[in-house]
Amino acid sequence: MFTVQQPALSQAYPSKPIHIIDAFAPGGITELLARLIGQKLSESWGQPVLVEAKPGAGANIGIDAVAKAAPDGYTLIVVPGLFTTNISLYNKLSWDPVRDFAPLSLLARTPVILVINPSVLNVGSVKELIAYAKTNPGKLNFASGGTGATPHLAGELFKAMAGIDMTHVPYKGTAPAMTDLVAGQVHLSFSSPLTAMPYVKNAKLRALATSGAQRSATLPELPTIAEAGLPGYEVISWFGMLAPARTPSPIVSKLSGEIVKTLQLADVRERCTNVGLEIIGSTPEQMAAFVKEDIAKWAKVFEDAKIPGVD
Repeated sequence: MFTVQQPALSQAYPSKPIHIIDAFAPGGITELLARLIGQKLSESWGQPVLVEAKPGAGANIGIDAVAKAAPDGYTLIVVPGLFTTNISLYNKLSWDPVRDFAPLSLLARTPVILVINPSVLNVGSVKELIAYAKTNPGKLNFASGGTGATPHLAGELFKAMAGIDMTHVPYKGTAPAMTDLVAGQVHLSFSSPLTAMPYVKNAKLRALATSGAQRSATLPELPTIAEAGLPGYEVISWFGMLAPARTPSPIVSKLSGEIVKTLQLADVRERCTNVGLEIIGSTPEQMAAFVKEDIAKWAKVFEDAKIPGVD
């Protein structure tokens, strides 16, 4: 008689450097979160954690690289909300957000802010904006940093729920979108607090509301879009961390537990708050359920708004 001993994966792991892929150009929120968490993992486990940028193709290059990586816990990725929307935006996607990944934890979230240029659109509330749009169908346009990104989809959901018509004007990034909004070339935008609030503070733009289910902890003076005139509206920019599918469950559990612990550290929370992020932290199962719900939510927005797919 003999017994088969299972390898103590969670105890042996990690025994070599871990790589966290950032699917975007350096300087964004995904890199910030990857470096914050990577530093703490390295300090706790005594192994280097390296952040590697693989930008391009709407983040698909970096995400695909992780989908195809060995499922051993040594290649991870931090993703934003487009992780669940790219499957609706791209006609031929080389990876699947459910099939090809093992969720570790939701990391943080931030609402988008509905901002207008008061010099070209003089409304003071969400209700006034909707009323103006209904009496001036097709006159309003809204800017975003690109088709399929959260600010664009926030506008499309707003249109659908309010029963109004606005024209989407996509830009190659948030900076040129904000430049044209401030210049009065477009009327409004759904933007990140980090991008929009400097213009709000110097009175070049007017903030009407935020997009979360509850008021933002970092901008509590602003009502939510739901409470300001569009009940049920909710959009968040979220960030999460994943490993390749088939990563052994002891490693997934060890990573998830350490990530959640890291998110509660005072210096990590302070750094996130300073850039408008609200800490989440979740179990792998909670993140998996969230991903499926988010895919379904945005697939309906794409269908209702007739947003064409990209080849």
